Amino acid sequence: MKLNIFLQACFLSVTAAISTLTIILTVTPALWAAQSTITESEGYACMGDDKSRKQTEQAAVEDAKRKAAESVSSYIKSETATKDLELIKDLVSAYSNATVKVIQEIEKRWYKEPSMGDCYRLKIKAEVIPDERAMENVAKATDNPSAPLHVKVWSDHKEYKSGDKIKIYLRGNKPFYARVLYKNARGEALQLLPNPYRKENYFNGGVVYEIPAGNDRFDLEVSPPFGEEYIRVYASTSPLGELALQSAEGVYRVKTESQDIGAVTRGVKLKEKPGGNESSASEFFEDAAIVRTSK
Repeated sequence: MKLNIFLQACFLSVTAAISTLTIILTVTPALWAAQSTITESEGYACMGDDKSRKQTEQAAVEDAKRKAAESVSSYIKSETATKDLELIKDLVSAYSNATVKVIQEIEKRWYKEPSMGDCYRLKIKAEVIPDERAMENVAKATDNPSAPLHVKVWSDHKEYKSGDKIKIYLRGNKPFYARVLYKNARGEALQLLPNPYRKENYFNGGVVYEIPAGNDRFDLEVSPPFGEEYIRVYASTSPLGELALQSAEGVYRVKTESQDIGAVTRGVKLKEKPGGNESSASEFFEDAAIVRTSK
């Protein structure tokens, strides 16, 4: 599929054979959607008489992860300003069985504690991922702005033939920052939004956004090679981590290695809590779909 670039200001149509793309957003949300929350936390541990340095470091990591889970659980409950008791119950259940992944070790050091001896402290940025099964009930409230962030993507048709033009739609239940990427059959990744001509990446909740539209200077036209490809949306209530990009005639070619895109994007810029220096948690949502084209 060719990505046809339309230079609107000059009324000049330019065909850019950047990659194949077809969009059939038919995969069920349960297969792809991933709601999580990103926060920062500190953990520490001391060697005492029963731990090696390595065991102490691991104990500090586990302490930081435990505190991250507790902090996010409190955050989610405070942010869910709703009288829907069942929704709150499902969220509490989901986050009480959460998995915690360390995104980044921000600070770490050994120090002496007078009464405890050698101790280790570290600060991490962590992603707290709620229990998937428990979140199935929460998914029913995806239009509720009081529920955790949920972003949906879909296309104008389920199947595309050579020469068809494709439209993508994006909608969230609350205000969010987003990045829309697609990966073609050649393994190339392009960033459709934001792009050189449509730089805004902050969206209002409850509004349907169209791609391409507005200031976009490209159209998505199906051409060979055909096959299965992917479109992925990353969204957060805080600004997303920045990828390495290269301008590619109306869009950006992603230079960040494919295996690092998710981790780099999750490097969200956490906002400070009002009246304090502590970083707030940030809701994160990732959604993807298989995309197909045919001759």
